[in-house]
Amino acid sequence: MRRLNRKKTLSLVKELDAFPKVPDSYVETSASGGTVSLIAFTTMALLTIMEFSVYQDTWMKYEYEVDKDFSSKLRINIDITVAMKCQYIGADVLDLAETMVASADGLVYEPAIFDLSPQQKEWQRMLQLIQSRLQEEHSLQDVIFKSAFKSASTALPPREDDSSQPADACRIRGHLYVNKVAGNFHITVGKAIPHPRGHAHLAALVNHDSYNFSHRIDHLSFGELVPGIINPLDGTEKIAFDHNQMFQYFITIVPTKLHTYKISADTHQFSVTERERVINHAAGSHGVSGIFMKYDLSSLMVTVTEEHMPFWQFFVRLCGIVGGIFSTTGMLHGIGKFIVEIIYCRFRLGAYKPVSSVPFEDGHTDNHLPLLENNTH
Repeated sequence: MRRLNRKKTLSLVKELDAFPKVPDSYVETSASGGTVSLIAFTTMALLTIMEFSVYQDTWMKYEYEVDKDFSSKLRINIDITVAMKCQYIGADVLDLAETMVASADGLVYEPAIFDLSPQQKEWQRMLQLIQSRLQEEHSLQDVIFKSAFKSASTALPPREDDSSQPADACRIRGHLYVNKVAGNFHITVGKAIPHPRGHAHLAALVNHDSYNFSHRIDHLSFGELVPGIINPLDGTEKIAFDHNQMFQYFITIVPTKLHTYKISADTHQFSVTERERVINHAAGSHGVSGIFMKYDLSSLMVTVTEEHMPFWQFFVRLCGIVGGIFSTTGMLHGIGKFIVEIIYCRFRLGAYKPVSSVPFEDGHTDNHLPLLENNTH
């Protein structure tokens, strides 16, 4: 009884088979079918390779939300060379929220040579070329995000030549922490001194003819320092053609959380607008000679995440490619074979000409073919 039930179950399962097997004796092969099969397999192989390359690639996902972190400090990373001696200039940050001077103790003043060595000029040229391409192709920023890792560095390389030229500039580099509110980082004549109502610079002791605020921004970033990331002002060089010249940079900072397969960091992106003018009080152009970077923070925070296609999605797409090509090529082969057979049959019917009729004496005609007679001798 159990064996009978088992046979009934197996027979029922066989009836539900959606993939019936056709005996080899009923299968007919053809040259056209083989050609179509070869094209189909070649197409499947090419599309599979392309799909695998897409599976290996990654993309950046951008998410936006309101930045609710106002208690933490903002880090400013600076590497600027000014064409004046270090004892003549001073750098500090004016916090607009509390109207106070933020501490600039994290900055180091180093005597330097303003003109770059050949290797440094090549570095600057490549950096400026990348900056110009980034302004044209915004999608390159995703490539930079992916390639960023802590062992890489975009800093100015050291001089390779043993120049005996005396130092005619000052390199200001380092970092400092400020409140996450709008502020003004500036470099001007004279060292900064504290003041109850703000701050002041001792500029009276500096000769006016020594003013030269030609400068080169080797690096300027906000937040955690991420080597490999190229910022908008990296590689910027400005030449002053007048002693009383003011350079202004208006910066809008966007907090950014970067999560890639190589690095995770809390950094900041920023956009910048540049302006420069000559200070001439007689002509109505008032101000102070120097370099001024006025920054403000955006209320939105961007989360940039590197994503990868999951394996199940790759498998489904691969199955779709294989099944779709099989179905499409089979359908096209059947349609083509049907059209060829119709055209071939019409040509075969056109090869037979109608037989002329034989008239009888009573006016009727005979449309039948004459019988063949066998003559025997």
